[in-house]
Amino acid sequence: MVSPTPARRLGLVLGDQLSFDLDLFKALDPARDALLMAEVHSEARYVRHHPQKIVLIFSAMRHFAARLRQRGWRVIYVALDDADNSGSIPGELRRWQAALNADQVHVTECGEWRLEQALREGGLALIWHADRRFLCSREQFRAWAAGRRSLRMEFFYREMRKKSGLLLEPDASPCGGTWNLDADNRKALPKGLRGPFQARFGHDSITREVLALVARCFSDHYGSLDAFDYPVTHEQAQLLWQHFLDFALPAFGDYQDAMADGEPFLFHARISAALNIGLLDLRQLCDDVERAYREKRVALNAAEGFIRQLIGWREYVRGIYWLRMPEYAELNGFANDRALPAFYWSGATDMRCMSQVIGQTLELGYAHHIQRLMVTGNFALLAGIAPKAICDWYLAVYLDAFDWVELPNTLGMVMHADGGYLGSKPYCASGRYIQRMSDYCGGCRYRVDQATGNDACPFNALYWHFLMRHQRQLGGNPRLALTYRNLQRMDEARREALWQRGEELLTRLDAGQAL
Repeated sequence: MVSPTPARRLGLVLGDQLSFDLDLFKALDPARDALLMAEVHSEARYVRHHPQKIVLIFSAMRHFAARLRQRGWRVIYVALDDADNSGSIPGELRRWQAALNADQVHVTECGEWRLEQALREGGLALIWHADRRFLCSREQFRAWAAGRRSLRMEFFYREMRKKSGLLLEPDASPCGGTWNLDADNRKALPKGLRGPFQARFGHDSITREVLALVARCFSDHYGSLDAFDYPVTHEQAQLLWQHFLDFALPAFGDYQDAMADGEPFLFHARISAALNIGLLDLRQLCDDVERAYREKRVALNAAEGFIRQLIGWREYVRGIYWLRMPEYAELNGFANDRALPAFYWSGATDMRCMSQVIGQTLELGYAHHIQRLMVTGNFALLAGIAPKAICDWYLAVYLDAFDWVELPNTLGMVMHADGGYLGSKPYCASGRYIQRMSDYCGGCRYRVDQATGNDACPFNALYWHFLMRHQRQLGGNPRLALTYRNLQRMDEARREALWQRGEELLTRLDAGQAL
C-alpha cells in the first residue's frame, strides 16, 4: 500500500451514523483531518443479517462518503473486498491511525454495546463524542431511572413530551387532555380497505455495485435481494417520509395495529431503518407530524401515536439498553431453552399468520410492530423459545434492527425474559387476537375457533399451556387476574385437554416439525 498523506486527526463514521450534524464533524477540520468509513465482515456476519440490510447500509455508506467529499472532507473508504481490509472496525481504525500517523482518533458513541466495547478495548486512545441524534442522552436516562422502583415507559414518555414541547397546549397540558391515546390506535381493518401505493426507489450505479457484492459474498444469508427498493440517500429518505405524511399518516392512528393478508405495509411509515442509520432526523419527523395535527390534516390519535413511538418507546428502549447492558442480554426469566423452529427461516408452516409474516420478512426485511410482537414474537413466547435464539433472529432479518433497539424490544417486551423490568405483563395472546386484528385466519388450514384437536389453531392451546406452566410466576400479576380466573373456571377435563394439545405441539417442535 502506498503511504498515505498524514492527517492530524482521524474520525470514525459508522454505518449507522450517516448524519451530517454529528458532534464529531464539529470537532474536526476538513482541511487537516481525515474520516474513516469501512465495510467489514465482522459487522456483516456476527449474525446472519438479511442481504437487503447489508445492501442498505453499504450503499448508504458509499453515498454518504460521496456527499462528505463534496463538502470538502477527506474520506478514507474501505470497501468489503479491499485486499488489505482487516475485517473489523477496531482493526481498520488501528491500521489507518498508524498509516496516517494521526495524533487523535475521534469516535461517536456506538449503537451497540458489543462494538463500543471492542473499540474501548482496541488499544487506541479514543476521544468520544455523544450521539446527540436522540432526545434523551444515556446520562439523562440514567439520572431519570435513578431511585425509581419501576421504569414504566408511560412516565418517561410524559417527561419527553414536556422536554420537547411536542403536542402541548399553551399551559403545558397535553393536547386533547390526555397523554396517551393508545386505546384509539387498535381498530381492526375494515373489509376491503387497503394501504396506499408504495414509494419505490430505483438502483443507481453505486447500489447496483453493492447488490452484486452482497449477492457474491453473502449468498449463505437468509432473505432475498430481489425486492430491494429502500432509500439509500437523505434525499430519497425525505421522499419516503413525505409519502407517509401525505398518504398514510391520516389513517395510521386508527389502524397501526391492524394486519392484512398481502399487505405488509398498510399505513406504516417504513422509515425506521432510514432513521436508525441517520438518513432522517428525529426532531424533524416529530415537528412535521405535529404540524400536520395543528393544521388539521391528521387526527390527534395519529399524531400522538406516531410521536409516542419515537420520543417515547424508541428513546425508552435505548435508555434501558445502555442502563442494563451487558447483563441484560443474558436474562431468561422463564428459563426457556427451546431451539428456534426452522420455519422461522423459510416461512414453511401451515399457520397462515406465521407464513405471511415470515414470508414478507424474508422478501422485504420488514414487518411492522404488531406483526413482530403478536405473531412471530407471540409464538416464540408461547413456545418457550430461548431468548437469545429469537433475539438473534430479529436482529438478523429486519432492516431496522440494531442491538440497542432490537434487544429490549425482543427480550423484554416480546419474551418477558427480564421478569417484567420493561413490561408489566407478557404480551401473550391466543389466535383470537390475530383473528380480531387481521384477515389471516380466513385462509388458514387451522381453525381459530378450536383449541384442541388436530385442526385447532396452535396459538390457542399454546396460550393456555404457557399460562399453566408459568402460573407460579404470573398468577399474582394483576393484569392477568381475569385470565387466570377464566382458567380456574374451566373444568378439569378442559384444562387437561388444553395441556395435552400444548404438549403435543411442543413435542412436534422439538422433533423439528413445522406445524
